[in-house]
Amino acid sequence: MSPTQIIVLVLVLLVVAAVVVTAVVLGRRRALRTRFGPEYDRVVAEQENRSAAERELRERERRHADLDLTPLSDESRREYSTAWEELQARFIDAPGEAVGAADELVTRLIAERGYPTQGYEEQLAHLSVEHARTLTHYRDAHEIHLSNERGEASTEQLRQAVVHYRALFADLLGTDPVRAHTSDGTRPDAPQDAPNR
Repeated sequence: MSPTQIIVLVLVLLVVAAVVVTAVVLGRRRALRTRFGPEYDRVVAEQENRSAAERELRERERRHADLDLTPLSDESRREYSTAWEELQARFIDAPGEAVGAADELVTRLIAERGYPTQGYEEQLAHLSVEHARTLTHYRDAHEIHLSNERGEASTEQLRQAVVHYRALFADLLGTDPVRAHTSDGTRPDAPQDAPNR
């Protein structure tokens, strides 16, 4: 093989290697964007560069894989749904208390599923791996909850907080926490002689 052929071969191998590396990087980026949705863009905006953001997201995936997450039993799911319906009913008379109760109920559900609940930011990081699409709701609800604790939240903001908490709550629960009612006002899963709520 001549020196020219060797140089051409080396160049071709370098180009192929560069194409493979680029394809791998773009594939990993696409997978992270798909998995984390809007959280991907948030982390990229917060970090110094895209590579640092992607390292952070991969680290979240690694820590998430170490968690011992458990699905809810049907009974537990029903209990949470009932608690949520009661919370929403309480909103009419005590909206501020209902938002505090929503925060506590969501935190309890997060813990029962197996997520750590020590710190809010750590909660967000762990939840972002499987529940990234509802994290904006959780952030918004939490901000309103903090405003409420300072006595600065309006009734409309409190209503929005409950709606935001409900989005994450339903995502964690795996179903809408408020059961549907039939056209006559009864729940389809309620016994026929049971009173309507």
